[in-house]
Amino acid sequence: MNSDPIADLLTRLRNANAAGHRAVNVPAARMKTEIARLLKEEGFIEDYRLGDPGPGQQLTIELRPPSRGRALSGLRRISRPGLRVYARKTELPSVLGGLGTAVISTSQGLMTGRAAQRAGLGGEVVAYIW
Repeated sequence: MNSDPIADLLTRLRNANAAGHRAVNVPAARMKTEIARLLKEEGFIEDYRLGDPGPGQQLTIELRPPSRGRALSGLRRISRPGLRVYARKTELPSVLGGLGTAVISTSQGLMTGRAAQRAGLGGEVVAYIW
């Protein structure tokens, strides 16, 4: 049993990207699907899709082809089960001086740090992606 499924997703993405794989499969969950949606909106991945519904449902994430350059340089889990990290709307983090993306879990759902700042929302800092 995995105690931190988000860290597992980020580790699988990091490893698949480093190995040059085209796609990676992870067990599906709503939070993981939302992270994949944000990654696609920000241009870090090509696409994602959910498998057949039911027990054992898989989320397939298609990474960008190496010929176009690696979009994912790094992924880092910030808030974890043993130490939750929250940020006020005035203290939202900037990743690599604005080149990266902070994933924030707000009351309006999962969004990037820039979107949370525009909406005037704070929340839990889930991960940094650059």
